[in-house]
Amino acid sequence: MTLNIKYIKHQDIDYKQWDNCVANAFNGIVYGYSWYLDIVCDSWDALVEGNYEIVMPLTFRVKYGIHYLYQPFFTQQLGLFSIKKLDASTTESFINAIPSIYRYTEINLNIFNKLEKKEWIGRRNSTYELDLIKDYEKLHKAYATNTKRNIKKAQDHKINVVKGSKPDVLINMFKADKGRDLKKLQEEDYNRLHKIMSFSISHNIGQIYFAHNDKNEVCAGAFFITANQKSIFLFSASNKDGKENSAMFAIIDSFIKVNAERNLTLDFEGSNIDGLARFYSSFGAKQCEYLTVKLNKLPLYLKFFKR
Repeated sequence: MTLNIKYIKHQDIDYKQWDNCVANAFNGIVYGYSWYLDIVCDSWDALVEGNYEIVMPLTFRVKYGIHYLYQPFFTQQLGLFSIKKLDASTTESFINAIPSIYRYTEINLNIFNKLEKKEWIGRRNSTYELDLIKDYEKLHKAYATNTKRNIKKAQDHKINVVKGSKPDVLINMFKADKGRDLKKLQEEDYNRLHKIMSFSISHNIGQIYFAHNDKNEVCAGAFFITANQKSIFLFSASNKDGKENSAMFAIIDSFIKVNAERNLTLDFEGSNIDGLARFYSSFGAKQCEYLTVKLNKLPLYLKFFKR
């Protein structure tokens, strides 16, 4: 199949056609919509095949005068989104079509983008997905024994899960806990996250679930964003009380219970970290692989270029 792949600068992208492609793509995901890309990165161009039948965002930065492609925070997977079948040769044609102005590339494809050129694969990553089409009883039965035990523990400590709409509460809880050690997240990144939450909640595609303790104090929270029959567990936080009382187990169980028997997939958005992988898989979620593409066309004296 001959592909007609065009490189399109950001100002020339037809947003309507772009979003129509992502909405109708068999592998569409919320990260690929124009509004989402506009929030998570300052600059992105595109590769487009035909009449926006396959699209690939090129999220870039410029450092020391060098253009490079990178994976923005809060976008686990990007790559090619297509309304028609994809194969490894199509993915490779798009990667070959990345303009030479981009001297360094380190980006994540999505789980439906395959590669045969092993030299392009910088890393193999895992995410975990759970189809919610079954009834809650069957979904709950597939939980690991320890997960069921933790849910019972949360119930015994009178953890109550309710829906909320205050991104600040969740973000500030994260900053006070993990955020203290996670220096790679800057204030600008938290602001982007806040915009994602606010936009999606106002457009009824985002929800925050908060866990309250027996004193009615928030002790944990999680943000889910839904598009293309997929809900992504995008962001979460717990304080000491929430961790001790297994509040996050209660939150995820509550989300699954509310959305059981829907044509919906819960994407836990990770992880390559063993502990988190065990946590996600303990809800019956299945492991899926997506690839990181790494290309270095820098001159030798910039061999150790880092973003």
